[in-house]
Amino acid sequence: MSPPRFFCETPLATGGRIELPAALAHHALRVLRLADGVPIVLFDGRGGQYSAMLRIEGPRALAELGPHEAVESELRGRLILIQGLASGDKMDWIVEKAVELGVTELRPVAAERSVLRLSGPRLDKRLDHWRAIARSASEQCGRNRLMAVHPPAPLAACLETVDGPALFCHPDGPLDFRAALADVRDSLTLMVGPEGGWSPDELTLARRRGLAGARFGARVLRTETAGLALAAAATALLDW
Repeated sequence: MSPPRFFCETPLATGGRIELPAALAHHALRVLRLADGVPIVLFDGRGGQYSAMLRIEGPRALAELGPHEAVESELRGRLILIQGLASGDKMDWIVEKAVELGVTELRPVAAERSVLRLSGPRLDKRLDHWRAIARSASEQCGRNRLMAVHPPAPLAACLETVDGPALFCHPDGPLDFRAALADVRDSLTLMVGPEGGWSPDELTLARRRGLAGARFGARVLRTETAGLALAAAATALLDW
């Protein structure tokens, strides 16, 4: 059985001995009930990981760090998902599975037809929640670099960040998905609308930016399915 993996914001270095942050220590000792001397793996999101030994000293949990291991499980290309905000726990699902599929960045879109509306403290709390999900998913799936989860923004602002090939996904898009990937090499941005789809104004904005509209199969996918299915298909077709 593989040793449990933990993301640790504390700077890590070979041969170091660090006290684990409170939340991490609670999870290791109270949730997983790990014992003193158990091997664990720590990573700080900057690449690679450290084998370590868990040490328990009273209420404190510490780690004795071994050598740095240059272990990576990232895609060969950079994959960005611009995702229309989805309601309920759908965004939680999208964040978790996007990490597992190797997405590099997730940019939520406050689309015109998004049911979910966030602002102020509620936005800050939800963003922290999504980033915690991303960290947990990285621990589980073996990624040593964290997927960036950006604050929600209007589509126009998200489009300003696009650098390289981008596909505006729509059931009536003129391009077949496979054909739309013909010029993609090492970077791809996928844009998926919310439950109600992209509005006419958003479709017009995308066309004015020269973005390719792509369709994926003969069925209309739910927003929480579409981006993940497209990400999986793209990485397979591009041999990433």
